[in-house]
Amino acid sequence: MKLIGQRILEAIEKIPLIDPHTHINPLIPASSNLADLLGYHYYTELAHSSGMRKSRIESPGGLSPRSLVGRLFTEGLPSVSNTVQYDWFLDICRLFFGWEDFEVSSNNWESLYDEAEKIMSNANWAEEVLRKSNVEALFLTNNFDDDLVGFNKDVYIPCLRADELVFQLRAPGVRERLISSSSMNLTGSLASLREVLEERVKHFITAGCRACAISLPPDFAPEFIPFEQATQAWESALQSHQAFATSKDRSLSYWVFWTLSELCDQYELPFDLMVGVNRDVYRDGVHQGRDLFDSRMSLIQYAELFNSFPNVKFPVSVLASVTNQELVSYSWIFPNVITNGHWWYSNTPNFISFDLSSRLQSIPRNKQIGYYSDAYKLEFIAPKFSMYRKILASTLAEDFVVTRKWPEEKAIQLGFEVIRGNISSVFPNRSKV
Repeated sequence: MKLIGQRILEAIEKIPLIDPHTHINPLIPASSNLADLLGYHYYTELAHSSGMRKSRIESPGGLSPRSLVGRLFTEGLPSVSNTVQYDWFLDICRLFFGWEDFEVSSNNWESLYDEAEKIMSNANWAEEVLRKSNVEALFLTNNFDDDLVGFNKDVYIPCLRADELVFQLRAPGVRERLISSSSMNLTGSLASLREVLEERVKHFITAGCRACAISLPPDFAPEFIPFEQATQAWESALQSHQAFATSKDRSLSYWVFWTLSELCDQYELPFDLMVGVNRDVYRDGVHQGRDLFDSRMSLIQYAELFNSFPNVKFPVSVLASVTNQELVSYSWIFPNVITNGHWWYSNTPNFISFDLSSRLQSIPRNKQIGYYSDAYKLEFIAPKFSMYRKILASTLAEDFVVTRKWPEEKAIQLGFEVIRGNISSVFPNRSKV
């Protein structure tokens, strides 16, 4: 079985990647030093969790990149060497910097820092990272007012991130950005707000956008809001100085979310839903290390949405593996619900292995987006996908070739669909409005 898995792995490692969800800045996509890598929240939050003081990680006056890296390797990271996140970092060092030691410690980090900084100073570093990672293209996470210029959209594919539009229109600054980014007038009428939202969607599609995406709290339960109720909510927002609506007054958020769903339907744009994140649970956590999943949420909260927009594809990510079975059942029944990656706290080998098996065994093969990196820098795409491909190859070998007697070629084809093929079908290029 081990040899079968190795042959499948070698085959799927040759598949050029399209990463369907990242947070990469296309104008500065790659790292310039090790602090850009170790500043990723996985490392700072794990270092803090292990006992390193927050003040040693985040200084009000700022830390030099070298100082931050030195502190992390001396005080925090030695205790997290058992984690898969630490393995990602070592994989980056081996692949891109030629690092051969089995660990990075307080005794040798400086030589690695200097060598990495030298290599990353190459003017073509981003292109080199893409080549070594076998990445053909990747999806971005763009703010609604992004002008979407200055980068190669065949490689860096725009994606409209809708969080601010749905949850922060009460904030005057957000409304001002919406007005300044639009060629249309935003008056006090609800109709004008819809026109501006549509103009934003068209702007993104014209620039090659392939999806709309949003991260949603565990108590969000979208519903259709009648015109009069939505008008009152919009008028209230225009008079308010609060950035966010209270949980009891989400009419405007629901209306904007529903309107964006209508626009996704109109322009055949998939709507990525990342559900269940509870923000700022750990109030004294490091930056981006404060959020956790909340098992009180259920996909039943989105049943009306899925029923109301049968032609909109909803790739759904769940924050916790405990929610995966529910996601599998919804994708089993609803044609427009698609399983999407292994997000955040589910993104470790034990959870991926279990969740992947349940998906492959239960739902149609054309409704599975296997993985995305969620990376902030290009260097992290390779180690994260490498982790996933090993699990996928092992699962295909054991569950399909050995147990179900599939030919290896058939299992490899399933692997191709999950890693690459379904991305093209779920997220087609609709650059013409």
